[in-house]
Amino acid sequence: MLATRPPDAGADDPSWDQKEMPFTEHLRELRQRLIVCVVTVFAIAVLALWPAQQLIPIITHAYFGNMKLNAFGPADAVWAIFKFALYIAVVIGLPVILYQTWMFVVPAINPKTRKAVYIYVAPSIFLAAGGIAFAHFLVLPRVVGALLNITSSIAEPVFGIESTVNLVLLLFLAFALIFQTPVVMVLLARIGLVNSTFLRKNRKYIGFGMMVVGAILAPDGSPLTMTLLAAPMYVLFESSIWIIVLLEKSWKRSAETP
Repeated sequence: MLATRPPDAGADDPSWDQKEMPFTEHLRELRQRLIVCVVTVFAIAVLALWPAQQLIPIITHAYFGNMKLNAFGPADAVWAIFKFALYIAVVIGLPVILYQTWMFVVPAINPKTRKAVYIYVAPSIFLAAGGIAFAHFLVLPRVVGALLNITSSIAEPVFGIESTVNLVLLLFLAFALIFQTPVVMVLLARIGLVNSTFLRKNRKYIGFGMMVVGAILAPDGSPLTMTLLAAPMYVLFESSIWIIVLLEKSWKRSAETP
């Protein structure tokens, strides 16, 4: 079994690697780390309730113009504010979540690999911000415009605050995660699960899978929206291959160095 991390041991301390520990110890550590993540996200969400309340009208105006959102129940607006605050908390609390996850699995990772992983994970916040910016400037205006055109052709558009906020936040979250592709691919390559040869050999299948995902996630079903969802995934995937090709050379030299 993997070792649990002693309180006084650092992440790169080899003394706690590969120690046999009971399964219950792993469950106890997992519970503790989950509690840290949940408490962190909840605390940030509480602090983000007021900013979320101020941001919802701003976002509504940015994508829907002067259209007013409607609350179809007494708690709709409250739930929309809480969900918005929760999304904010997850994004801000991402470093804590990644750190707790990493410290749970780190005993199984070679100490030399651990130091490299810290460098690769660091850009994740910037990539998430890039994904949100991509959704804001390119995806959401086109998706909302297409949805409004479809709705207006068959019905009078009256949007509820909860469902509307959900749509915006889900697209933000989707692109924040999509833009993590380079980090995920490099990490998988660093721990030996994939390599550049494998990715190149299977790129056509992976590209087709991304198109399928784009078609499933496109809320209006239009080819434009599908392309806007799938294209950045594939571009980031191809970029990841070239990054891995460059890094594999340094990994090989590092492995040969005693």
